[in-house]
Amino acid sequence: MAKLKTDKPKTEKPAEANGDAASSGLAGHGASRLSAVVVDSYNLEVEDKNGFVGDRASGRAFRAMLDDIRKALKKTDEDPLGETPSAKISKRKLDKVLRDGDPEAAGVVHGAVEHFAGELAYVIRRFLKAKPWADTQRIVVGGGLRESRVGELAVGRAAVLIKSEGIDVDLEVIRHHPDEAGLIGCAHLAPSWVYEGHDSVLTVDVGGSNIRCGIVDLKLKAARDLSKAEVWKAELWRHREEKPGREEAVERLVDMLRGLIKSAAKDGRSLCPLVGIGVPGVIEPDGSIARGGQNLPGNWESSRFNLAASLTEAIPTIGDHETVVVMHNDAVVQGLSQTPFMQDVEHWGVLTIGTGLGNARFTNRNAKSD
Repeated sequence: MAKLKTDKPKTEKPAEANGDAASSGLAGHGASRLSAVVVDSYNLEVEDKNGFVGDRASGRAFRAMLDDIRKALKKTDEDPLGETPSAKISKRKLDKVLRDGDPEAAGVVHGAVEHFAGELAYVIRRFLKAKPWADTQRIVVGGGLRESRVGELAVGRAAVLIKSEGIDVDLEVIRHHPDEAGLIGCAHLAPSWVYEGHDSVLTVDVGGSNIRCGIVDLKLKAARDLSKAEVWKAELWRHREEKPGREEAVERLVDMLRGLIKSAAKDGRSLCPLVGIGVPGVIEPDGSIARGGQNLPGNWESSRFNLAASLTEAIPTIGDHETVVVMHNDAVVQGLSQTPFMQDVEHWGVLTIGTGLGNARFTNRNAKSD
């Protein structure tokens, strides 16, 4: 496998410095103005006297709450969840305890859910007070915790707490499985006309633990708004287990994309020459990551690294056309998967509960006067 040269000077910012209208007709990297929505805010860092409030409603925070309850029990009795550390208990196991476990074990999990729901409600209140989130009518919750019954219960309980305080905002879980929402959302980084003559698109979801690549079946004949889009094929690499460097990670990503391109050709699919990517952090118009990529393998915030440039160099064409790469924040991308189902409101947001808490706020363009 040839080595990729991932260290290179950043390109100068294009004329569309705000990323709103690239010369190809596509939105630029980290764009605020997309075909269906305006991204009012993302990666917002809301603080209180104890630090960033998002830290209070993350996957890590939930595990800490569960651990606190278990430690308190151990002082007087046995731990009904056994000896496995809280961080190592799978979401599936916690769901099983809720469904089939003995009452005390289920009570431990319920206690953590109740505590977490209270913290989530607090975080939501703080976000709603922030200017970029003013007038938010609905919040959709995604991320890894959402895929479990534990996560769904926490969201439901937080919704009850918020409504009981007279706060007029709907809270719901994201429709797609979190593993697929990040891929499907990438398809919304381009307007539907870009996909004319194509039935599929390559998408990538880069996270602090995993890199997932997929081919999204656009199904535009069934729905032009991509509401019927679904993941046709996907590959997952749990890079945290291998602790690779940045160059190795990019090489592996390229290999995954090349494999998917071959699979699409073998199946007779017509891939759009576009790669949509969601990554953590603040995305600059030139495709670099300004901040927020600290959990990625290696230094992705280096002034001499540009993921989009590295990928277009490694995969210069898809089919008979030059490859175009469009990047945005991972919470934005996951939220975009929900766009077709949010058209009955004007302002809405997304919170993604993973290792940390991602966030983005949107305004639907069909409800916004230009």
